[in-house]
Amino acid sequence: MKRILITLAIALTATMAYAKTLVVYYSYTNNVHNIVTALTGQIDADVVIIEPAEKGLDYAANNYAIGSAQIAAIRNNPDDPASYPAIDPVDVDPADYDCIIIGAPLWWSQMASPLQAYLFENGPAMAGKKIGLIVSSASSGISGVERDARRLIPGGDFFPVPLWVRSSQTGNAATMIAEWLKTIKYSELSGIETPESDRNLANCTIFSVDGRLIGSDVLSLQSLDRGLYIVNGKKIYLNN
Repeated sequence: MKRILITLAIALTATMAYAKTLVVYYSYTNNVHNIVTALTGQIDADVVIIEPAEKGLDYAANNYAIGSAQIAAIRNNPDDPASYPAIDPVDVDPADYDCIIIGAPLWWSQMASPLQAYLFENGPAMAGKKIGLIVSSASSGISGVERDARRLIPGGDFFPVPLWVRSSQTGNAATMIAEWLKTIKYSELSGIETPESDRNLANCTIFSVDGRLIGSDVLSLQSLDRGLYIVNGKKIYLNN
């Protein structure tokens, strides 16, 4: 028991030492919500959902007239706070995080207006943070959303490659996210390692990320479900 308690203390200390990630997203059609669900199955992150202050708006009515008008207002006066729609308060400080991943729908070649409103208010607090961008759209390219993100987070240290998930690809988001995380070398920031799928660890102690003991001694990693684990004090993501 003493050995297990000591190992647990080491594991929890290691967890606290890793970079903290915040995922912020807005989702109207649930595509971005499903993408973020796939993302948080692969990384350890806090999540903030942006909600418009005015409830019950039908953005799809009259050929998305409301959303189109909001985007036009921002485009015409991007530095005016009055151009952005009101959103529910968010009681999370981006300054507390090392990495922030933005999940954004594309509206008329721009970032969805509620998410722009959040970043207009909070982008300055993200200066110096690692910024990741995931964009959902039906078909249009995402360069306009990238420009919006860089305008609203002028001091952000953006990962070099955003992830574009077309609406038709949402069901394959988990695989696309896994490849994207490798491409941007997210593991170097988060301290997450990915072992070879057929590798066994001898004399290891494995915990869930919340500190629950899963197994010790010889345990095949292939027998575990996909997710994050702490193995001998190191955070490891298994893609079984």
